Amino acid sequence: MAKITLFSKNNCMQCKMTKKFLEQNGAEFEEINIDEHPEKIDYVKGLGFTAAPVIEAGDITFSGFQPAKLKEII
Repeated sequence: MAKITLFSKNNCMQCKMTKKFLEQNGAEFEEINIDEHPEKIDYVKGLGFTAAPVIEAGDITFSGFQPAKLKEII
């Protein structure tokens, strides 16, 4: 299983839903809040995304709360 990284923001409902989904399914993940770590914003933009949440797991990267894709990576 690839390491899962969740790039989130404060006051982001989709971020909260994604985090809750991962926790409820027992997935191990690292959360990086880009409001608290602004140096990561350029990295996320470099992945081609401008909206949170961004989920990175190995060679799979996507944005938004997408339960079907989340199930594929956990």
